[in-house]
Amino acid sequence: MAVVLLHLVILMKLFMLSCGEFQRFDEKIKSDGSLSILVVGDWGRNGTYNQSQVATQMGKIGEELDIDFVISTGDNFYEDGLQGVCDNQFQQSFTDIYTAKSLQKQWYSVLGNHDYRGDVLAQLSPILRRFDSRWFCMRSFIVNTEIVDFFFVDTTPFEKKYWTHPKDHHYDWRNVEPRDQYIENLLKDLDLALKESRAPWKFVVGHHTMRSVSDHGDTKELLQELLPTLKANDVDLYINGHDHCLEHISSRDSPIQYLTSGGGSKAWRGKFTQNADELRFFYDGQGFMSMKITSTRVDLMFYDIFGTHLHQWNKTKQLLTVM
Repeated sequence: MAVVLLHLVILMKLFMLSCGEFQRFDEKIKSDGSLSILVVGDWGRNGTYNQSQVATQMGKIGEELDIDFVISTGDNFYEDGLQGVCDNQFQQSFTDIYTAKSLQKQWYSVLGNHDYRGDVLAQLSPILRRFDSRWFCMRSFIVNTEIVDFFFVDTTPFEKKYWTHPKDHHYDWRNVEPRDQYIENLLKDLDLALKESRAPWKFVVGHHTMRSVSDHGDTKELLQELLPTLKANDVDLYINGHDHCLEHISSRDSPIQYLTSGGGSKAWRGKFTQNADELRFFYDGQGFMSMKITSTRVDLMFYDIFGTHLHQWNKTKQLLTVM
């Protein structure tokens, strides 16, 4: 009974938060001025489809890089999210899988479309942090550091087909509908937060693909509604999951890099469709991505389930000095 009452109180708080601007959370950088993270998505399958193997390699790379935190790009629990705060899948797909010492850091997570098929408010609930303190999931929020700001964006409501043609699925739109008002507010808050950011780097994290050559391909609603805000505010990277693969695509008309890290478990879709932007790397299998960031340089690397280096890329920028 006490858990139920606490859950109701938290649901009320979550509703209030859904009506306001992005919440901000601070992360410290290392004494040498760097930040190291891992990025994984589309993973929660109780260890099957090589989820456990991916987790093992994440633990090894995480130790090598001395990571500061982990980013999850959504679809955290298959097939239909969590069914409540006491759903055993939270332990079986998260706590019992990512057991390496190096992965006992904060996990910042966004929701994916499969998460929306369950009890969304349960997955957002701080009660889960009582079971595993690493877990942190909100619809949209910001992680601030001295050198980079991460803007986590709730992308599932953008896709109109989930609203108009859900097939046999139920989507939990509590605190989201009506769609148009929710997206209007989200974009307004994101634009303001991006304009206020003074970090050298701006990274946006969402579940759905902006650009992709794999199964789901480009998400037209994000290209039409979200991308203009990213371009107008000089965003450097858009990081996502959704397609169960690893990708790096460069925009031809802006500095934005599109990075897909959705290989946390089930993969090998066997589909490829070229798009208008520049494809730098595509791997139709399981794996994850690492990033090392300083105020003037970003280094990223993609890995498979054996820890093999599949693709690396870096970008530098000169800091502006105020006279």
